[in-house]
Amino acid sequence: MLTVEFLDDDNYLDPAYLPQIESLLQFAAEQEGITGEAELAVSFVSSEEIKAINAEYRDKDAVTDVISFAMEEGEDDFEDPSMVRVLGDIIICVERAKEQAADYGHSFEREVGFLALHGMLHLLGYDHMTPADEQRMFGRQDAILTSFGLTREE
Repeated sequence: MLTVEFLDDDNYLDPAYLPQIESLLQFAAEQEGITGEAELAVSFVSSEEIKAINAEYRDKDAVTDVISFAMEEGEDDFEDPSMVRVLGDIIICVERAKEQAADYGHSFEREVGFLALHGMLHLLGYDHMTPADEQRMFGRQDAILTSFGLTREE
C-alpha cells in the first residue's frame, strides 16, 4: 500500500483536495504494480519557492508546475519486498496549477491531480525527454487518469 505524506505549511492548497489526490496516487501505484509498502511526499508551494528549487536543482531560473526528486533513481528492481519503498518527493506549485487549469479549460481538481500523477510517474522512472518517452509517459498518464475518472471534463 502506498502512503502519501502531504506537506503544506503555508496552506496553499485547500485540504479538501487531499483525499482525491491520495486516492489517485494509490490507484496509480496499483496500476503500476507497486506491491508491498511504499511511500512518497507531496509538497505544495508558491511560485517563488518552486522557482528557487528549479534554479538550485535544475539550473532553470523559471517557475514550473511540478518537480520530482526520485529516491530509487536508476534502480530497475526493488530487491527486498519486506522493506518500505521510499519513492521520493513531488513538489507542486499551486499558483501554476490554477493558471494551467484556466489555460487548458478544465478544473483545478483535474490539474492538481494530473500534476501529482505526473510527478509520481517521474518517481517511477518515466520521462519525456524524447518523443518516444513522451508518448509512453503521457499515454500512461492519460490511461490512469481516465481509468480513475479524472478527465479533462472534470
